[in-house]
Amino acid sequence: MERLQKVLAHAGVASRRACEELIRQGRVQVNGQVVTTMGTKVDPARDEIRLDGRPLDLESEYVYVLLHKPRGYLSTTNDPHGRPTVLDLVPLETRVYPVGRLDMDSEGLLLLTNDGALTHRLTHPRYALEKEYWVLVGRYPGERALRRLRHGVEVEGEWLQADEVSVLRGPHRWRWPAEEGTWLKMVLHQGHKRQIRRMCAVVGYPVRRLIRVRLGPLHLGRLEPGQWRYLSPGEVATLRRAGAAQQPKKRIRRD
Repeated sequence: MERLQKVLAHAGVASRRACEELIRQGRVQVNGQVVTTMGTKVDPARDEIRLDGRPLDLESEYVYVLLHKPRGYLSTTNDPHGRPTVLDLVPLETRVYPVGRLDMDSEGLLLLTNDGALTHRLTHPRYALEKEYWVLVGRYPGERALRRLRHGVEVEGEWLQADEVSVLRGPHRWRWPAEEGTWLKMVLHQGHKRQIRRMCAVVGYPVRRLIRVRLGPLHLGRLEPGQWRYLSPGEVATLRRAGAAQQPKKRIRRD
């Protein structure tokens, strides 16, 4: 017997924390009965588990997709307002779910999978995977602003910090059309909501464009916006090792 939220996560429904919320909302049924009690144990081999009335396929194989998310798409499975989501770009029979999020106005690498255990590991706040972004700001930032981004800034009571901030030059910009402004490379482990946009705004350099080019060992490569591909077995193995190797990150505040 296993806890219901764990079974849902392993079936690729969502992270374990998100599955707990689905249970609280009364969207999960076990053998025809709505279950809202956290910690309820089930037998995946015998019990029929449904989400929103649809039976879960607990025997399906895992699928791993790397998508170049364009601007204008939500990193979610559905939207009550009818706005386009990333699943509109990946027409698969097997349902997959975004690992983490990119804002609607942001673009770049987004991993989608039905591997709930891996999703939980990669998105758990204690085990933040390194992420790399290319960020377009309106003008060349001074050294003081760059230093503040590296050392960290307090925004609305949160301490936000990048592990690396540098100005992109030369061959690093080969794939993006020339745009007025300056491209920055920002690498971070933290994953606060709209973190980079908030950090750049508070030091006086609002973001014009934000592209995620790397998630741990995965690189965006030459995928064009809207294009996607399956991960190779080697990439999946490398990603699993990267997730398993992550250690809890402590907040480092330099005043």
